[in-house]
Amino acid sequence: MSGLIFVVSGPGGVGKSTVVGELMKRDSGLWLSRSWTTRERRPGEAADAYRFVSRSEFEANIDANGFLEWTTFLGNYYGTPTPVAPSGKDIVLEIEVDGASQVKKQHANAVLIFVLPPSREEQRERLTVRGDDERKVDERLRKAEEEEPIGIALADHVIVNQTIDGTIAEMLGIIAGARRAASIQGS
Repeated sequence: MSGLIFVVSGPGGVGKSTVVGELMKRDSGLWLSRSWTTRERRPGEAADAYRFVSRSEFEANIDANGFLEWTTFLGNYYGTPTPVAPSGKDIVLEIEVDGASQVKKQHANAVLIFVLPPSREEQRERLTVRGDDERKVDERLRKAEEEEPIGIALADHVIVNQTIDGTIAEMLGIIAGARRAASIQGS
């Protein structure tokens, strides 16, 4: 893989998909690697939010060493196929904490950005609005309590997603800084 790798991770309901979607609109030098999952598509969720696949298809790709990273989360598989970005583009991965750790082990220069919710109440509201049922919301909030200390320790940058514009501005600054550093190292 050429170019930089930016990993955006954080617990469910922090707004990762919204943030990454907006980031992709504002920086044409980025390319988003679409993750695979075996979970069902949520009502109203974009068809391209993930590549929704069967367990057997996912497991066949595991057997073929076709993933950069993969894990199980709340009973479903999630993973990033080995990305091949178009020439001149930096890769963005929108993945969970375990996947971010796997990527960092393989690519020490990957830039890990961990996104936090402004509050647990706001996170609960976001999960509910996106269509998760009460049981799933509670599972995701419990999982967030476990993931956050690990994600914070692993991350190169931690951002609290108070507002979309503020979060995007912060991320664009991080990306610009990483590109400058890579340019200096490459010259």
